[in-house]
Amino acid sequence: MPLSQKHLILIAAGGSLALMLGALGFQHLGGMAPCKLCIWQRWPHVIAIGFGVFALVALPRFMAAGGVAAALTTAAIGGYHTGVERGWWQGPTSCSSSGASGISADDLFDQIMSAPLVRCDEVPWEMLGLSMASWNMLASLGLAAVWLMAFRAR
Repeated sequence: MPLSQKHLILIAAGGSLALMLGALGFQHLGGMAPCKLCIWQRWPHVIAIGFGVFALVALPRFMAAGGVAAALTTAAIGGYHTGVERGWWQGPTSCSSSGASGISADDLFDQIMSAPLVRCDEVPWEMLGLSMASWNMLASLGLAAVWLMAFRAR
């Protein structure tokens, strides 16, 4: 028996809620402050949770489409963050190392003193060779598939 649209939406929104609770647990219980890109990855999950709640009241198909978009957005940010962590490309200058060539000692000191405490290009935790950003990307792609199934359900 296939799952109903409402059940699929609850599973997808619940997945975003679980990922948010995990991220907040790492932050508040594990003492791992998030970087700028980590924060960016959280917002689409919050939006997806909102789509799930609103889908229980009205417009479930429209909300499921929004859930697909939110899940794909956080997956894309997670993929971008993974590339920054692995050095495939440079991340935002406000949270990544940009080198010190061609800069005066005073400017370098000012840059160091104004740098954020948490860098986007360092991996604070990994499991099976994948960082939290990589795991978020994979989980979010799975959630996007569930949202898409909910969108297609009648």
